[in-house]
Amino acid sequence: MAKKILFSLILFVLVSFSFSGCLTNAVISASKDSVEDRYYKNFDTEADSEKYYSVPGTYEVSAWSKQVSDSSIKKLEIWYPSDLEKSSKKYPMIISVNASNTPASKYDAYLEKLASWGFIVVGNEDKQTGNGTTASKTLDLILSTSSDCPVYGKIDESNIGILGASQGGAGAICAATNFENSRKYKTLVTISAAYPLLAKNLGWEYDASKISVPSFMMAGTGSSDDNGHYKDDEFAGVSPLFALIDNYNAITAAVPKVRGRIIGAEHQDMLVESDPYVTAWFMYQLKNDSKAETVFFGDNAEILSNNRWKDVKCEK
Repeated sequence: MAKKILFSLILFVLVSFSFSGCLTNAVISASKDSVEDRYYKNFDTEADSEKYYSVPGTYEVSAWSKQVSDSSIKKLEIWYPSDLEKSSKKYPMIISVNASNTPASKYDAYLEKLASWGFIVVGNEDKQTGNGTTASKTLDLILSTSSDCPVYGKIDESNIGILGASQGGAGAICAATNFENSRKYKTLVTISAAYPLLAKNLGWEYDASKISVPSFMMAGTGSSDDNGHYKDDEFAGVSPLFALIDNYNAITAAVPKVRGRIIGAEHQDMLVESDPYVTAWFMYQLKNDSKAETVFFGDNAEILSNNRWKDVKCEK
């Protein structure tokens, strides 16, 4: 079965992604070619809050990086509000887990935009993040950094989130559930996470029932995320609806959770297309932003009526 699903993945790549090369290179194609500077300028939505969070926040952003000895991580990279260097306050932090063959330096415009909302955003250069190991190591590295790092002493350790796309979605779940430092995360976001069978066959096995923090899980309706196959021995796309529902349902009802799909979005589109609500989720979970909360919860939660989204379910 494992060989068949891997073959199906390769075949799917050749048929559906010949324009962008191997799928492992195009999964959430987060390179400068696709996540360019000011990528958000053409974002179009009729939903008020989605429009509000689609643009940069009010913080000017600085960046810092440092080579590390770990050959997988290679480099610790940080985007942070520039005011942080002159402030005594602490800032919430987000660990970003890379998609396949997509180091953080390839989508720095995205991470910079997220930081502009008042977050310390941390990434690395790992191209194979699916088992969560380098995300866990990155969290330890940033929390133990020395005074030469601009965010030293400025991290609000009670408000740390983790974000992962595609292979990185599997890696984010693993990082939030399988390690001693998993307890440090307050919230989790996955964007078109590799579905469980695919993840298992590729060595990224995760168990969504172990998720214990508020979670926002999403995917696209395009055939690259969901090709309509539902047999265990056939490739079903990277993040099909049945798996999104299964992962959502696996999380205990005591944990706030949201799922949804963006209509018409292909796998490689999801990072940009989901950006506003990813920002809103972290603003709500890590900064207690009441406007952001209304995107997901309440009688008039915006995501429920947003015509860009479907298969939405929210539980608090």
